[in-house]
Amino acid sequence: MSVTSAGVDARRTGWWTGLGRLLAASALLTAVALLPWLSGTDPARTVLRARSADQDPTPAQLSAVRAQLGLDEGPFRHLVRWLAGLPRGDAGTSWVSGEPVLPQVSSAFAVSVTLMLGALVVTVAVAALVSARTLYLGSRHRLRRASSGTGAAVLAALPKFLLASLLATVGGVWLGWFPSSGWEGPSSMVLPSLALGVPSGAVIGGLLDQALPAAFQESWARTWRAYGFPAGAIGRNALRRVLAGVLPQLLPTVIALVGGAVAVEKIFNIPGLGRLALDSAIAQDLPPLQTATLTLVLLGVGAGLLLQALRRAALGPALRDGALPALPRPALAPRRSTRWIAALSATALLALVVAGLLRDPLYVDTTARLLAPSAAHPLGTDSLGRDMLARLGHGALRTATVALAVTAVVTVTGLLLGMTARVGAGLTEVVATLPAVLAGLLTTAVTGPSAWGAACAVSLVGWTPYAAQTAALLAEERASGHLLASLSFGAGPWHLLRHHYLPAVLPGVVRNALLRLPTTVLVLASLGFLGLGEQPPTPEWGRLLSENQPYAELAPWTLLGPACALVLLSVLAVTATPSGPWRPRRKGN
Repeated sequence: MSVTSAGVDARRTGWWTGLGRLLAASALLTAVALLPWLSGTDPARTVLRARSADQDPTPAQLSAVRAQLGLDEGPFRHLVRWLAGLPRGDAGTSWVSGEPVLPQVSSAFAVSVTLMLGALVVTVAVAALVSARTLYLGSRHRLRRASSGTGAAVLAALPKFLLASLLATVGGVWLGWFPSSGWEGPSSMVLPSLALGVPSGAVIGGLLDQALPAAFQESWARTWRAYGFPAGAIGRNALRRVLAGVLPQLLPTVIALVGGAVAVEKIFNIPGLGRLALDSAIAQDLPPLQTATLTLVLLGVGAGLLLQALRRAALGPALRDGALPALPRPALAPRRSTRWIAALSATALLALVVAGLLRDPLYVDTTARLLAPSAAHPLGTDSLGRDMLARLGHGALRTATVALAVTAVVTVTGLLLGMTARVGAGLTEVVATLPAVLAGLLTTAVTGPSAWGAACAVSLVGWTPYAAQTAALLAEERASGHLLASLSFGAGPWHLLRHHYLPAVLPGVVRNALLRLPTTVLVLASLGFLGLGEQPPTPEWGRLLSENQPYAELAPWTLLGPACALVLLSVLAVTATPSGPWRPRRKGN
């Protein structure tokens, strides 16, 4: 490809990306503006209730609120008026408090960004620890067995709100090392940063751990070893090599640390942007909700541009000039222990589910509240005296069905949109800014609180990591020599899709999806924790975590069962999946 044609193609791609950002941002802000009308409730009644807690306002009071807020004009005129004030630095006034919106959002944004930076430090540190062994052995040509990914799976399966409760209880209340509530200074960000950063770092570290063996198999690494290059230099360049596929995964992670940390912010009583957006949405206070949403969109676009620049700078001209080849298939034998880990995880999980199915999950015994594990109740009882093993077993099918369905939908959606890189890139950046909680509020306004309403909310935003990964892997494959050779021999689109694009993309995306499967369960659990997901008395795993979270200190066994089940599910998903690129079988091979 010539320099001129490459520049034209880059400008064309940038134009389409900008169009995707604009369309997605406009659709998002319009949906937020329609939230009070989508909910089917009178916005004036909700606002008046938020102001004075008056459960039965008079018609005169409602009419006065409608006239004051201009609700009779409809959502679109309000949206246009709000947009017109932004160039003047006027984001309107809160419908509930009557105070200017911009100072509220600015203060919450400063808190969230500070917390995000602390969580990012933890994320990078955990990712480095997870991938350190593979990086060390691979750079010294001692890597003979593929990593099982068990450690990353266990850490990624930790519920953030549950980890936050544990850290607040142990580190804040029992030991008194750090504040367990409020935002008083740098010490207040330690515990919430750990709660947010440890699971996120495990996901990123797991992706690095999967990609590094392939980088060490490339010809440049073998040549460098033959010429006696230091192991550290080989390791650094291998790490730079795999950043092409991993760096795009940081975008949804960054946004999740800002706008998606609502449950953690509520537990630690942090006045962040996610909590402000949630409280405004519940009160149907549109000016701060729209301003917070726009702030998240701008943050997402800025973070996307920054990550693109870091990706290009880290990989140098190879990526910028489109000459970066796809990673080869790693010729590494899986660890023998991997099969045993998968078998033990499957056996333990099956035993828990079968034993629970033999018991009644809805039987209430008020005389047996919060009993510790015993022969009669192997996992103890909850606050109503219900058997935790029974609820765990009966909730397995519903939990697995919803999580697998959501994972399948978001993976396919991410693959399709990732292959349309021009429009998909801008769309991915903007949709990644939408917290699952806000999506849950939008869908709940239409469907009401339910498991499938929460599933729709996660499906709306959960495809972004897979779209970013697909686009990155396709960029590598399109620059490979064997694809150019196929094109020179007249290969058509279907041949390229079957023999080049899908084999290059599917393995990494499927592994990523399986690594994120417990995360999907936990996001659904977070929506239930906030009252937007599964409703009682349904024994769904996420619901078990959320409804027993207040008893973490008094009766920790109520959380132990569902937490261990999530860990077993995560370990099984990772260890039972073969690593390495898939290639279709050809005749004569």
